[in-house]
Amino acid sequence: MSRNRKALIRILAALLIFLPALILFRFSPLKTVGEVAEGWQVKDPRFYAAFCPFLIAYLIVGYDVIIKAVRNLFSGRLLDENFLMVVATFGAIALLDLPEACGVMLFYQVGELFQRYAVGKSRRSIAALMDIRPDSARVLVNGEERVLMPEEVTEGDILLVRAGERVPVDAVLTEGEVTVDLSSLTGESLPKVLTAGEEVLSGAVDLSGEVRLRAVRKYKESTVARILDLVENASARKAKAENFITKFARFYTPIVVGAALLIGVLPPLFIGHWGEWLKKALTFLVVSCPCALVISVPLSFFGGIGGASKKGILIKGGSALERLASADTFLFDKTGTITKGRFEVVEVYPAERAKEILAAAAIAEGSSNHPIAKSVMAYAPTVDRDGFTVQEMAGRGIKAVKGEDVILVGNEKLFAEECLPIEKRENAGTLLYVARKGEFLGVITVSDVPKENAAEVISCLREEGCRSVMLTGDRFDAAKEVAKQVGVDDFAADLLPQQKVEWLERILSERKGEKGVCFIGDGINDAPVLAMADVGIAMGGIGSDAAIEAADVVLMKDDLASIPRAKKIAGKTMRIVRENIAFALGIKAAVLLLTALGLMGSYAMWLAVFADVGVAVIAILNAMRTLGSR
Repeated sequence: MSRNRKALIRILAALLIFLPALILFRFSPLKTVGEVAEGWQVKDPRFYAAFCPFLIAYLIVGYDVIIKAVRNLFSGRLLDENFLMVVATFGAIALLDLPEACGVMLFYQVGELFQRYAVGKSRRSIAALMDIRPDSARVLVNGEERVLMPEEVTEGDILLVRAGERVPVDAVLTEGEVTVDLSSLTGESLPKVLTAGEEVLSGAVDLSGEVRLRAVRKYKESTVARILDLVENASARKAKAENFITKFARFYTPIVVGAALLIGVLPPLFIGHWGEWLKKALTFLVVSCPCALVISVPLSFFGGIGGASKKGILIKGGSALERLASADTFLFDKTGTITKGRFEVVEVYPAERAKEILAAAAIAEGSSNHPIAKSVMAYAPTVDRDGFTVQEMAGRGIKAVKGEDVILVGNEKLFAEECLPIEKRENAGTLLYVARKGEFLGVITVSDVPKENAAEVISCLREEGCRSVMLTGDRFDAAKEVAKQVGVDDFAADLLPQQKVEWLERILSERKGEKGVCFIGDGINDAPVLAMADVGIAMGGIGSDAAIEAADVVLMKDDLASIPRAKKIAGKTMRIVRENIAFALGIKAAVLLLTALGLMGSYAMWLAVFADVGVAVIAILNAMRTLGSR
């Protein structure tokens, strides 16, 4: 039986005793506690008849609180909520106010039940998000199938994955194609079709049929292991607000206990009424418990991290989330971050001869593995290359010869060597001049183009009041063209890795107040800048291991739109944290003041418990909103 179920049964059992006893008591000739204390003697049997049910209900619902308080007393953890509740309710019993003592304990336990339910629900939600660890791996050894633990798989092993099963480690599809569900890894709802030679991430679910994969990483180095490690260890990096709450609770509780002692002792020394002031002191103690803050603030961060992971955004702890919320400057690497990271043909000049120019280039470039050659081949028509002898001219281009048919594809140096005039172009990107049989045909412009949503993302950040800067090691003219297309506020080109660090250091020195600086990159050369920035954001899908390790945030989908989405999640989480702190401290301060002034009347203890347990429940329910962050 679950802990919450047992607690619910105890609460219901206590209520079945408490409510009839309370009704009989309230409708009896004795209307108040004062009348009981003055009109009856404790030795009178009617006292026990009236108050035994309350005592029984109190012990049923509160025995665990009493036990915890005693245990904590001997272990040195004295000033917690259990101690406060026991002192307050024992004080009420000492004042012959058993109905109030029992009712307060019942209310407290109901609040605790709601707290555990809320915390448990949030943890289950996050656990469901992270339920991506494969239980086993099918490995083919000498043609026989063996079931191993994912940790036992080594690089090069041939894996057998059937429909509905998760891929145990990062692997490559050896043949055919497979449809996989990557939603738990990247947040992408649509299935993805992968073909032979493509990588299949660990944690992906096979939606088609039985396939064979070749393991390319061990489990501990695979995607699923890294994701789980990031989320499970997120609490290791505490945010300032979390540290504040920890320190706050350490000093706050002893102070209020001391204040309660002063309230209970000093006024009676001068004006008497020990019982009245004792009750005020006990009420003061109950109000003072900081559990609303101690529970709700860490839960807010935990929920924010879980809500982000649901969107394919992995945030390494509350401190990263807090810094991201305050960031107002975003530095972007260019290649693979703002741009697609692969070359495409962006122009063929003159356009009317495009087919002829691309066909000639395809004959020369067809056997090359260079990225630029592959980009040309992707746009070129099918050509007959038989009989051509291809010669690569290092740093200049390619020459293809078949008798009198000579094709040149390359830069200005190649054409200068061949004494062939060309029509120069000033386009940003890589220019491939093409000639055939001594005739200049035209120019192919190849460039790494921006991602489709890059300009929209930069615009969204600007609307949030954020500045964007692009830092790249690429040529100035290429960087200028990309910067113009996507609309960044500033850019710097021809930068070495250490110069990117220098740029970041200068921007960090210029920032104002608590505002943070983010850097977004994907390559090994970005790792130093990612580590130095207030918030390093790595493009996880194509990013290097070094970049992902150095980053504070990892985008599993390599989607730039995740950046403003992550900032909104961080902002919403921090707003909820501030709301909870202000709400809890405000209510407690008001009730403490009313208690000290004696203005809470006969409902003092009930309002005190609301200020403790009720506020905690409300704050926790508010914190759970972070799980639905978008």
